[in-house]
Amino acid sequence: MTTDPYPGTDLIPAPLLQEVRGDSPGCFSLDERTTLDAGPGTGSTARWLRSVLGAATGLPLADGAGPHAIRLRVSEAVEREHGPEGYRLSTEDPDAAVVIEGGGPAGVFWGAQTLRQLLGPEAYRRAPVSGGGRDLPYVTVEDRPRFGWRGLMLDVSRHFMPKDDVLRHLDLLAAHKLNVFHFHLTDDQGWRIEIKRHPRLTEVGSWRARSKWGHRASPLWDDTPHGGFYTQDDIREIVAYAADRHITVVPEIDLPGHSQAAIAAYPELGNTDVVDTAALTVWDTWGVNPNVLAPTETVLRFYEGVFEEVLDLFPSTFVHVGGDECPKDQWKASPAAQARIKELGLADEDELQSWFIRHFDRWLTARGRRLIGWDEILEGGLADGAAVSSWRGYGGGIAAAEAGHDVVMCPEQQVYLDHRQAPGEDEPMPIGYVRTLEDVYRFEPVPPGLSPEAAAHILGTQANVWTEVMENRSRVDYQVFPRLAAFAEVAWSALPAPEARDYPAFARRMHTHYARLDALGVDYRPPAGPHPRQQRPGVVGRPLEGTPPIV
Repeated sequence: MTTDPYPGTDLIPAPLLQEVRGDSPGCFSLDERTTLDAGPGTGSTARWLRSVLGAATGLPLADGAGPHAIRLRVSEAVEREHGPEGYRLSTEDPDAAVVIEGGGPAGVFWGAQTLRQLLGPEAYRRAPVSGGGRDLPYVTVEDRPRFGWRGLMLDVSRHFMPKDDVLRHLDLLAAHKLNVFHFHLTDDQGWRIEIKRHPRLTEVGSWRARSKWGHRASPLWDDTPHGGFYTQDDIREIVAYAADRHITVVPEIDLPGHSQAAIAAYPELGNTDVVDTAALTVWDTWGVNPNVLAPTETVLRFYEGVFEEVLDLFPSTFVHVGGDECPKDQWKASPAAQARIKELGLADEDELQSWFIRHFDRWLTARGRRLIGWDEILEGGLADGAAVSSWRGYGGGIAAAEAGHDVVMCPEQQVYLDHRQAPGEDEPMPIGYVRTLEDVYRFEPVPPGLSPEAAAHILGTQANVWTEVMENRSRVDYQVFPRLAAFAEVAWSALPAPEARDYPAFARRMHTHYARLDALGVDYRPPAGPHPRQQRPGVVGRPLEGTPPIV
């Protein structure tokens, strides 16, 4: 890949091929004559380009062909060479100002994202500034993604994110060529999706009286009631907005653990023979909660009703059912749960959890969907068609892939973006091991030593954002950025082995990318450390020292 002093060529993620005209870093400008020439299958990309570049440049970008056009086409030739998400972009075609050819509609859209980067940071503003955002280098870019699943999980249960902030987040994912938004909608601390047949899930389950301020070991509390939820029309809007940006929204409804908000709304869902579930409220602190769903037919029918409405809202093939951190103490103490184990011929409580997961795997499969869950769903046996989100390390993903299950790699030691970015007391509410921008850049989703057959089951990778200590959009911005840029390059680009990656070159390209993030209003962590307003002095976290283990 050649580099060039023109800042628009500092592309992130790095493309497969980027050729800048050798005689100069010269450029040409879009102007009032520039039109959009959108071929079949590219209409949503044309609308997107007109909205963002029209705002940034003040140009009308009317429909039309000719030598001043931005031409958008789906190309069978590009599809054959680079796949449906691949693209070819050129600013040197004599018959058009810019030509973007994608292997499919998604490829055209990713090419349009590259076009925006080529126009420089001012192309990310919402109104023209000093006539910027119009200049393009003479360049050819050919590109395709390494992985088909390039995701980010956002937890809106611990701290609710209003709909407009979710839409903004989708724009930020698209700007980094990420294509999966894993939407963590339910947990002990809040139920965030309207279910019409079970209205108390949001009437009761979406609000808690207070919140722990900092890690659960902190003595501090925020006594402001916290909550909120998305109506079904909100969800439809989010899903449609994502689809226009070629992002799949994967919903997560957690079971059988992480369910206290649901039990607070409907106490019959809990283990009523060992706990006074009617006294439970939506949980106000963090950690692993002992209150889990009861293994009853009533619970199965309840959640089938929940999933029926979820499937109507989310077209995603995959539906995430959680399955993680389910303590078995209540089942061990519950005569009803023990009778259920005996009735079903199960060996123990681990197999009872597997029974839960297998039930919903069969239920989803019968409706043309696929279950995916955190790697604990391996315990007690995994349903044949289920996929695994490997979060506790590489181990669960390796075991799943070798057993023939599809895997999304998201090990907490590497790509949990709620973990701190640097040592030192200035990091706000520090959680976990230090994971710097460079650490994330050197993350490798495919573990060495996997057989080719097992490696083929690695669907891709995902960064996870748990929001216990992220109370608002700015805190999420701080934890996610700039590390999401490094993660996006890992997920998209054909990089060498981790130790051979050219981090200094990436860091140089980040100088331009910081300017893009500035233009977008992203409250990222500055390279020199947090601004005073980004710090949270005196609020307890849970920092872990040393190098995170590879497990």
